[in-house]
Amino acid sequence: MTRGKILVVDDEKPIAEILRYNLEQEGFTVIVAYDGEQAVWQTKTQHPELILLDIMLPKQDGFAACREIRKISNVPVIMLTAKDTELDKVLGLELGADDYVTKPFSAREVVARVKAQLRRNQSKEQAAAGLLFCQDLQVDTGRMEVLKADQVIDLTYREYLLLVYLMNNAGYVISREKLLSEVWGYDFYGDERTVDVAIRRLREKIEEDPSQPCYIRTKRGVGYYIRRESHV
Repeated sequence: MTRGKILVVDDEKPIAEILRYNLEQEGFTVIVAYDGEQAVWQTKTQHPELILLDIMLPKQDGFAACREIRKISNVPVIMLTAKDTELDKVLGLELGADDYVTKPFSAREVVARVKAQLRRNQSKEQAAAGLLFCQDLQVDTGRMEVLKADQVIDLTYREYLLLVYLMNNAGYVISREKLLSEVWGYDFYGDERTVDVAIRRLREKIEEDPSQPCYIRTKRGVGYYIRRESHV
């Protein structure tokens, strides 16, 4: 069973073939383009789920190709480049790239980045559809409603935002500092203990046994996470 279609764009055919082989071993369908114009055309006609896009390409470089791709598609784009300057990275991200891998890289690293971006994109699509799931816990973001086994759970607004953020990032450990900035806002002047208190109160409302949580897990010394396998 295929895991999705990946477009690999690199004029160095040995690199393109190595990436193709490793991605196909992981169950992906792979199409290849060797210049920027082909990349844009393949995006229009093949509708890939993700694009690996080299910067130094003939006919149309990766930056120009990314700009054209963004006019027709919101598909995740990971830039591949031998350049490692901050300016190049910023330019790529400003043009709409989602991630950056600097050559030389290992095929294993690229495959891991591909999987991570696809998971992240799936979470965004589910959020746009208005529904998030974690075992028997369901969040309807359209109604701002949380249900557990079809029973409405009464959360404060901040608890709701915290739960949604964790579910949108299922599988990733999120630091207290990151939660504080993303859920409370950069202009919030509280300390990281604020996050611990909110997590404790949230667990008291959604967990059968808050001392042995099944939804929101703790990564000691780092932060909190919801397991990816619990996220549909």
